[in-house]
Amino acid sequence: MPRRDIKTIADHLYWSYANLAMAHAALSKGDETYSGVHFIVRARLYSGLQEGRMRVGSLIEDDRAKLALPRACCYCGAASRLSLDHLWPKSHGGSESSDNIVWCCLCCNSAKGARDVLDWLKARGVFPPLLLLRRYLKLAIRYCRENALMDEPLQSEVACGLPFSLESVPHEFPHPRDLILHVAPRSGPSADRPASQGIRGLDRRSEEDVS
Repeated sequence: MPRRDIKTIADHLYWSYANLAMAHAALSKGDETYSGVHFIVRARLYSGLQEGRMRVGSLIEDDRAKLALPRACCYCGAASRLSLDHLWPKSHGGSESSDNIVWCCLCCNSAKGARDVLDWLKARGVFPPLLLLRRYLKLAIRYCRENALMDEPLQSEVACGLPFSLESVPHEFPHPRDLILHVAPRSGPSADRPASQGIRGLDRRSEEDVS
């Protein structure tokens, strides 16, 4: 749901991350719709991030999740003809670090081209898998913190020149029944591995760290 008090880059990214935590909490419980409990998760995390009582979790958790999942295209699930793709395109300033790289089949890589992953998925009418979005948001928050951009107004020139798509960072999330943690492999011996195996949740009961 939109908020009237979203004025800075920090507000924008933290609200999306809090909604992500809400969605993950509902999905992990098998809930089909959001309830008061999920809204509490969102409100608690958003205020905690804003006030500095809670932190966005390390990308190490996302690397562990990447290793725990079968090797397959993170966009379509194809397990063959794989290549590497940059979530933030190099042409937009995306880095060559492993944090910004995911498995991608040649077909999806060609279709996505040099577009930002959120822009590409949005154009296809696809909401990003939660683990993919989690990595993206962590990268965005880290980048803005390292470059002292979190307090910049959303409408500033700085906000328009970021290496990621601030405009496509979602605030509206589908119902849990329409979400997935990650795209399941379409073939291969690991296709039946549970989606949550080896993956830690977004909403840890801690005032210090949120994965």
